[in-house]
Amino acid sequence: MILLNPHKHERKYKDDRSREIMLKTIEFFENKGLKQIKKDWHEKKWNYDFVEFLKENKIFATLMTPSGYGAPDSRWDTYRNCEFSEITAFYGITYWYTWQVSMLGLCPVWNGSNEEVKHKTAKLLQEGGVFAFGLSEKEHGADIYSSDMMLYPNPDGSYRANGDKYYIGNGNEAALVSTFGKMADTGDYVFFTVDSKHEKYECVRNVVNEQNYVAEYALHDYPITEADITERGPKAWDDMLNTINVCKFNLGWGAIGLCTHALYESIDHAANRNVYGKFVTDFPHVKRLFMDAYCKLVAMKLFAERASDYMRAAGPDDRRYLLYNPMVKMKVTREGEEVMNLLHDIIAAKGFENEPFFEIAKHELPMLPKLEGTVHVNMALIVKFMANYFFNPKAYPEVPRRDDLVNDEFLFRQGPTKGLGKIQFHDYNIAYNSVDLPNVNIFKEQIGLFKEFLVKAGPDKGQSVDIDYLLALGEILTLVAYGQLIIESRKFIPVEDDLLEEIFDFMVRDFSKYALTIHMKPSNNDQQKELSLKIVRTPIPNPARFEKTFNEHVYALKGAYKMKDQNF
Repeated sequence: MILLNPHKHERKYKDDRSREIMLKTIEFFENKGLKQIKKDWHEKKWNYDFVEFLKENKIFATLMTPSGYGAPDSRWDTYRNCEFSEITAFYGITYWYTWQVSMLGLCPVWNGSNEEVKHKTAKLLQEGGVFAFGLSEKEHGADIYSSDMMLYPNPDGSYRANGDKYYIGNGNEAALVSTFGKMADTGDYVFFTVDSKHEKYECVRNVVNEQNYVAEYALHDYPITEADITERGPKAWDDMLNTINVCKFNLGWGAIGLCTHALYESIDHAANRNVYGKFVTDFPHVKRLFMDAYCKLVAMKLFAERASDYMRAAGPDDRRYLLYNPMVKMKVTREGEEVMNLLHDIIAAKGFENEPFFEIAKHELPMLPKLEGTVHVNMALIVKFMANYFFNPKAYPEVPRRDDLVNDEFLFRQGPTKGLGKIQFHDYNIAYNSVDLPNVNIFKEQIGLFKEFLVKAGPDKGQSVDIDYLLALGEILTLVAYGQLIIESRKFIPVEDDLLEEIFDFMVRDFSKYALTIHMKPSNNDQQKELSLKIVRTPIPNPARFEKTFNEHVYALKGAYKMKDQNF
């Protein structure tokens, strides 16, 4: 089974400790029960019980301490970290968020060159601490070049920190807050660590009306020594961006977890509800909505699984992950929004009720595309890869399934964050040519027509600096890379031809939608209008395949999972 089912957790692990962590985490939430999860959510009660569970079982210490700084079974292992992200989000973003922002807070430490801070942090992990990442500021928002957090030098060689940070998860309880700022005397960037319980640290307030604690905090002459500084200068800037490179990957897995739980509830509700003499799942339009939701969710997971392999295989000479990683953050989370909209169209008013989990998922999922850089920021990054992706492939050894027990040490030595336009990719045709199916073949035709558009009628000088125009082109680049990795995943995850065809049914429709968006741009010339319209295609319908896939994959989920105290 491709989707997570906590009652039948079948993901394979090559060590007992990893499996123990996942099963214990599932057990914690199943024992807590849906009613208590919902009660805490409605009361906006921070997840102290979950943090205590993490502490007792040293889970963060195992998952987020790189090899050499903790216990023998501690390592930074993206394969198992993906699964932990999915499981925690399955029960609510609050639990996932505590994990996510702790990872953000830890990466600047592991990226840095201060060994004293690293060993201190490893000890805090063993003690069950959570962590935070002090980057954004109220006055500057996403403008990370600007910072009013300053480190002022003292005559004795120490420093005092003054300034405030805004929208900082875990800022209420973090044992260590990695804080990004500038040296007041030189203007150099600097990363340093502070303790949220220090008297010179003011946790001003929770800036959101949520169960999560997203803090505004201020430092008032907070004392800093060299022992607290993880990095300064250009390397501090690179460490900040590289931290986001690693951690924004988790947002896609957050969407996968939320959508999976919502899907189980939705199919149970619809399959057991009889209206106008029919069960809801017998209506053709409901079947189509469910099929699209299921196929989109499966595609989300297949892509994210394969993208994790490239993240783990990354090195100085292979930085393809810098395309796939922001896609997990941007593309997967937006697909998750669409899944939730499709499911809500099916269950309608039920989605607003206060007992089901669906209420949580529908409310929380739209947060994910808007965190760790907006969709537009990530798409602007992705567009830089377009020329090399389509027209300048490079031969690479095939990346295997990366579920091996190794520490992903390259993630903490990614190097300078530049030269993206020079990164090359393996030929996407290798994946696409391995499949000969009707809808996949239509999709391949659309790729060829899009390349024709780029060669014969690509953006002119003005369009090349028009972010709105480039974003429209980027949608198609992401869709092609999305399909490529979905096909590649079939080597490791069983996906039969019928299911792949239904996935590419919506992919062909999406390709046509994005082509129409380009066609409608007011700055287009006549040739651009003509060639963009040629890309529009329709998938090939196959009613027998549709019914077979619906019954074997979608309707088969009826009764497959529910929490023990779910009684609606």
